[in-house]
Amino acid sequence: MESIWSKTCDIRKRQALDREIEADAAVIGGGMAGILTAYQLERSGVRTVVLEAERIGGGQTKNTTAKITSQHGMFCRDFIEKKGQDAARQYVRANQAAVEEYKRIIRDEGIDCDLKETDAYVYSQDEEKLKAEAGAALELGIEASYEASCEQKIEIPVSCAGAVKFARQAQFHPLKFIAALSEHLTIYEDTPVKEVEEHTVKTACGSVKAGKIIFATHFPFINFPGMYFARMHQERSYVLALENAGTINGIYIGDGEDALSFRQFDRYLLLGGEGHRTGEKKEGGKYEGGSYERLRAAARELYPRSREAACWSAQDCVTADKVPFIGRYASDRPDWFVATGFQKWGMSSSMVSAMLLRDMICGTENPCAEVFDPSRFSAEEIPQIMKDSGKAVKGLSKRFFHIPDETASQLEPGHGAVVETENGKAGVYKTEDQKIYQVDIVCPHLGCELTWNPDEKTWDCPCHGSRFDYKGNLIEGPAQEGIHYE
Repeated sequence: MESIWSKTCDIRKRQALDREIEADAAVIGGGMAGILTAYQLERSGVRTVVLEAERIGGGQTKNTTAKITSQHGMFCRDFIEKKGQDAARQYVRANQAAVEEYKRIIRDEGIDCDLKETDAYVYSQDEEKLKAEAGAALELGIEASYEASCEQKIEIPVSCAGAVKFARQAQFHPLKFIAALSEHLTIYEDTPVKEVEEHTVKTACGSVKAGKIIFATHFPFINFPGMYFARMHQERSYVLALENAGTINGIYIGDGEDALSFRQFDRYLLLGGEGHRTGEKKEGGKYEGGSYERLRAAARELYPRSREAACWSAQDCVTADKVPFIGRYASDRPDWFVATGFQKWGMSSSMVSAMLLRDMICGTENPCAEVFDPSRFSAEEIPQIMKDSGKAVKGLSKRFFHIPDETASQLEPGHGAVVETENGKAGVYKTEDQKIYQVDIVCPHLGCELTWNPDEKTWDCPCHGSRFDYKGNLIEGPAQEGIHYE
């Protein structure tokens, strides 16, 4: 399941770190946030190295829909009500500045990455809600407007009352962008970080001593301090690249859990949706698959002449208040920094992170720092934190109290499940030709019981979102090792 970006771009491979080195700053993670942060620091005179466990752009960046926008769904009115107008204004200013910074970098560096300036729309059936959102956006200084569907400015075949438009947003090819920008940087690939002690980052074959350390790893892998595992959860979503679906101008997302996302890339229409918490279905309970099929059904209904050219999925970290954590990792680690919790807005949030962390490390005041401060806490977050904690307790309890109802011999070909073996519970996948793959069903992160994802033939953690392939190899953190059966 290779994304359209991976199919259309190759990035030069770098060597692994094999010695001890020193730098002013070490960035752990070579996705969009890590590469942009390193770029901003280097431009400010901070000698920076990037350590990437596999390949740069090979994590969530390659799976994005690559919308560069300050429009993060129907968020303006809600943000004002919960956090106040000043905080909301800082949030949108930071994200709109991020949009403009992408355009500047691409222009100044002469990067060919299919950049297109376009308008962003969030559509809904609720006309009053749309008008209220447009009004709130205007109050915050956004170039926004309400567009009624009858005005034929909405170019997607969905039923809606209209949409809120943010003008002058953008879209691009994320891997072409990273491929070009990374040529300015010192990067080590195939260099997973094993441990971080104060100002030293340790890997299997080398180490980096740095004055500042930035964790841009999607989900922070160090549990204490910070306790990010207790303050975020992860969600999955799915994308189809469709040929023969016509062309649209603008980037679109619907309001609500079942809404769809649309954007154009070259001759492909990218249709996204079917989001759910990792390891669970939307309404809770064991994830039973079908996300791709439901999205394909929507594609057949909306674009009956279309043909699927690619399909892929993405995973997003979501904080309790749906605002990213960008800033100091913890109060007792003043030289550690973190960028995580981007929800579905990784492109703009990556640039916000890069600009804010650059300012913090270089001693420049940034007015949006308080909004994204990882140490923030408010009473409104308690229900979501309690909900996430309950999911973790449930996942842990399954490890001890869940009794499998089948054995490996009873498993149908092409299926996976937690089964009973002579040595206790195990995760088993049986291929179509009857080959058995057995894994340890306990997540090595914090011990929750994994669940089978039939759509992607993976083992997913419903507690904190770690994922593993059916052979036991690690795909997604925060876990740092696989689940190979011993």
